Amino acid sequence: MAALTKFDIAGKHAIVTGGAQGLSRGMAEGLLEAGCKVVIIDVQKEKVEKVCEEYRAKGLEAYSVIGNLADRADLNRAFDEALQILDGRLDVLVPAAGIQRRYLPEEFPAEQWDLVMKINLDHVWFMIQRSLQVMLKQPTGGKIITIGSMASYFGCTTVPAYTATKGAVAQLTKSVAVDCAGRGININAVAPGYMDTEMNTALTDPSNPRFAEISKRIPAGRWGLPEDMKGPVVFLASAASDYLNGALIPVDGGYLVK
Repeated sequence: MAALTKFDIAGKHAIVTGGAQGLSRGMAEGLLEAGCKVVIIDVQKEKVEKVCEEYRAKGLEAYSVIGNLADRADLNRAFDEALQILDGRLDVLVPAAGIQRRYLPEEFPAEQWDLVMKINLDHVWFMIQRSLQVMLKQPTGGKIITIGSMASYFGCTTVPAYTATKGAVAQLTKSVAVDCAGRGININAVAPGYMDTEMNTALTDPSNPRFAEISKRIPAGRWGLPEDMKGPVVFLASAASDYLNGALIPVDGGYLVK
């Protein structure tokens, strides 16, 4: 029974970005169900406020902050607002917000490239930096969980910006881990496989030949769901992962190893 206490994260304070929908919502929900006080930062005002209202109706401590993570000034404002809600304490950061744009490389619009970079990479870095400035002053340190992808391992068709950012997030995670290990901070990444979320509606259409191709390669026999992210995130937020640093953990139903 003593080992189970290592997984206890009740009472911890967390920030999750992009948690109004998709995998980000699944991760925020996992932390909430495990007893965390969670602030969800998202640009979708109506959606994130509704989500948090639903959680609070269930007795969970969910709070929303509206913020444009592509704008550095607004990101900083949103972080400060979230930290105030959390009474100045931050135990867990999950900078999970992400977007994807599909174009052939020769046709990829510059403005879309810039936007993907700002959301998928820049926001991750600046949220990490702001969080470290809080966590390093806490005797209890903190946990940071970044979001990679199968695109952190190999190239993916028609998503050069997305692939570039997910490769960068994996390396950024390792770099920060090297600097923070031994200082009370753990930073690890989860790499979702093919997930049935809003981001992948084009791929999950059965009429798309890629749907059958991808499905055939997943040994688990199904695409992943947001709830599949709950366990890994709770583990990485808990003391059970205290000796894990700089890891990139696939959550993919076995896709990567087939």
